[in-house]
Amino acid sequence: MTALDPISAMLDAYVDLGEIAGAATLVWRGGKVLQTGCVGWRDLEARIPLERDTPFRIASMSKPVTSLLAMMLVEEGRIGLDEPISRWAPEFEQMHVLRKPDGPLDETDPADRQITFDDLLTHRSGLTYAGVLSGPLSDAYQQALGGDIDSPVAPDDWIAGLAALPLIAQPGASFNYSNSTDLLGLLLARIEGAPLEEVLRRRIFDPLGMNDTSFDAPRDRRAGMYGFDSAGELMLRTTGPQNSFLPERPKAMSYVSGGQGLWSTLDDYLAFARLFVGGGEVDGVRLVKPETLAQMTANQLTDDQRGRAEMLGMPVFDAHGFGRGLAVVMDPERAAATRCKGGIGTVGWPGAYGGWWQADPTDGSVMIFLAHNLFELEQLEMGIGLGVYGAIVEFHGLATKLKA
Repeated sequence: MTALDPISAMLDAYVDLGEIAGAATLVWRGGKVLQTGCVGWRDLEARIPLERDTPFRIASMSKPVTSLLAMMLVEEGRIGLDEPISRWAPEFEQMHVLRKPDGPLDETDPADRQITFDDLLTHRSGLTYAGVLSGPLSDAYQQALGGDIDSPVAPDDWIAGLAALPLIAQPGASFNYSNSTDLLGLLLARIEGAPLEEVLRRRIFDPLGMNDTSFDAPRDRRAGMYGFDSAGELMLRTTGPQNSFLPERPKAMSYVSGGQGLWSTLDDYLAFARLFVGGGEVDGVRLVKPETLAQMTANQLTDDQRGRAEMLGMPVFDAHGFGRGLAVVMDPERAAATRCKGGIGTVGWPGAYGGWWQADPTDGSVMIFLAHNLFELEQLEMGIGLGVYGAIVEFHGLATKLKA
């Protein structure tokens, strides 16, 4: 950190206050990196600092990656947006919908129509997450699917287990943040006839040079996961809430989470994010046509669906829409930086563990913020763990002012 790097200076204060263990940042605009910095610790106890190539769990920053893979197959005519997923997963042909999201599992009505690939891409499938519900369905999700990231349930069994559970809404009716992208990833693997990581590497990671992005990361390089104790003090976390991830991913584990399971680095994710300011192309490598990227980054929700969408009891899309796998800025003046904030059409989608990014095609910029900041929902209600969001907002403000 130097006086010439106000972003690192700002983050250093958050580290000194114990709000975060560390963070890595990068700002790219005008074809070059304007800022990159690593402040704080990869291993807090051993005082091993973060480095530019340190891998982080990027959590839901995985969703745009898996969604892009789906759009590549759409462009090739291998799947259709309006195509029922039952073509590839017959288990989903006859679905039922709970009359009340927290009601008994046997009080359901038949689904009006089948779930489509577009429903998965836009989180309008009627699926949910165990962690956002209370009641019988939450318990049933945990029993059927295992951990959100590290699950002992094999992919085919995971798909069958999810299909056996009722939906919380009619397909296409409303935005419900969910396991939709995880299901999407496993279906793409079925279509390609290969494990999802192998498909992602062949179709996206290798072409873009994303050599440090995968569903696991070397123990001697990756950032430690830090959370908070009951007093709000930083502590090492070896497992996630509800055992969402394990201290070490078993080598034989076949399930991977296309919605939240990837590890990545600053430069790897920059290569991916640049697709969204380059019309689907990075340094001469084209993954999708501009018109396909436009389909992905255009809001797909109705005004009513945007108005009713909530996460953790808070509105999601006051100033944003949702495309296919990511948020899109619709009202730049009111857009919150914690989602993404820039000109109309700016896209991004943050991760639960403190990762954040955005790509703004109006000025050709990319910003990336990586941190490990895990908290329980009960801690959030007490104000524990919120410091990372303040750091993201300050990072965005300072990054916006940087001159190319």
